[in-house]
Amino acid sequence: MSSTVTQERLTGRAWAVLFVLCGAIFLEGIDVSMMGVALPSIRAELGLATGELQWIVSAYALSYGGFVLLGGRAADLLGRRRMFVGWLVVFLLFSGLGGFATEGWVLILARFATGVAAAFMTPAGLSIITTTYPEGPQRTKALLVYAGTAAGGFSLGMVTGGLLTAIDWRWVFFAPVIVSAAILAGAIALLPRDAPNTQPRQSFDIPGALTLTGAMLLVVATVVRAPDVSSAQTLATGISGVAVLAAFVAIEKRCASPLIRLGLLRNTSLIRANLGAIMLVGSFVGFQFVAVLYLQELLHWSELETGLAMMVIGIDSVLAPTLTPWLVNRFGNGRVVFGGFILAAIAYTAFLPMGSSFAAMLPAFLLLGLAFALAYGPLTIAATERVSEDEQGLASGVLTTSFQFGSALGLAVVAAVLTAADELTVDGFRNGLIVPLAAAVLGIAISIPARKQVSANS
Repeated sequence: MSSTVTQERLTGRAWAVLFVLCGAIFLEGIDVSMMGVALPSIRAELGLATGELQWIVSAYALSYGGFVLLGGRAADLLGRRRMFVGWLVVFLLFSGLGGFATEGWVLILARFATGVAAAFMTPAGLSIITTTYPEGPQRTKALLVYAGTAAGGFSLGMVTGGLLTAIDWRWVFFAPVIVSAAILAGAIALLPRDAPNTQPRQSFDIPGALTLTGAMLLVVATVVRAPDVSSAQTLATGISGVAVLAAFVAIEKRCASPLIRLGLLRNTSLIRANLGAIMLVGSFVGFQFVAVLYLQELLHWSELETGLAMMVIGIDSVLAPTLTPWLVNRFGNGRVVFGGFILAAIAYTAFLPMGSSFAAMLPAFLLLGLAFALAYGPLTIAATERVSEDEQGLASGVLTTSFQFGSALGLAVVAAVLTAADELTVDGFRNGLIVPLAAAVLGIAISIPARKQVSANS
């Protein structure tokens, strides 16, 4: 790897490798957020209820989150380049399949399969960075650029989704196929070859992946179904989710090659980072769901108008790789994350009046873009600090699980609140907005800096 990166600076080839890996995480981020803007159009054509509609996003998020730990371990044991390239092909194929769906269940199934592909591809890409670029300024810079690209894709996908949906919502699925093909060509040409694996052959914890995914699915299903089914059924689903989660823990304790070494969870920085990730992305996705439905179904804005309005949040794609590294260097990760959550809470509060003009919404969008820029990258760094190199893929997978579970959980709670209303009114949307606001407040509590924390320059 020394031919790719030097201690003094990133070479041209190192930047090219980073560009390919950033392209993949940009694709993953833009794929999720484009879907959010397209949901009303998909609902109109396929006739989906609000509770069913959220599964288009949640199916992807939960399969992604459930299998990403297995993906991280596969990257460590089978080869990071091999996993990245192979599963990028699968991602490409199932994204295209989703574009041809004529039934809601087909679309949801395609999204589930695409999520599985992302679960193997993404931790492989992140662990290529953490094992290729030396620890210190080089790795920090690469991770912040990578995280900034992810954040930018997540937010810029909203305007891209609006533009594509204005043509036909199916292009939200077809466009990633084209981008995937370009990234695949670059990956084959540029990514470093996998070193021979000298570790003893280990088995893969398939039961662990299945029980973890099942537990998350049951938890989200409990939340989504709560307004529509009896309390007894809801309670039974919830208890089943807890039982499956307990089975997952039991499997991990007894498995010779567990999906996650439970001792890793003693890393306090990792735990706080992952809880913060759940709150950050859960609040953001929940807000996006409320805002898109409010703009399109109550104010009757077009998909393009909605995307252009929310494009302002994409300011994070500029701030994350420029302002955030300076702030982290000056104040440290913890304080920057804390500031990000405070700004997120202010942003959601600013949107609560549910104004009907873009000028009224602009401050909330700007603050949210800044909040995401401040919190996302430093959380990524905190989650991989003080983790041994042979478990970097695993730590990356744990973080991605948290991001995806947070996304599905936040969306499920918002959908349940909206479903509980007899009809979608301003008050109903305002109630839905309380969910991301509460998540941001919890994020503030989780990320309160330690009293003795000092800046990186101290």
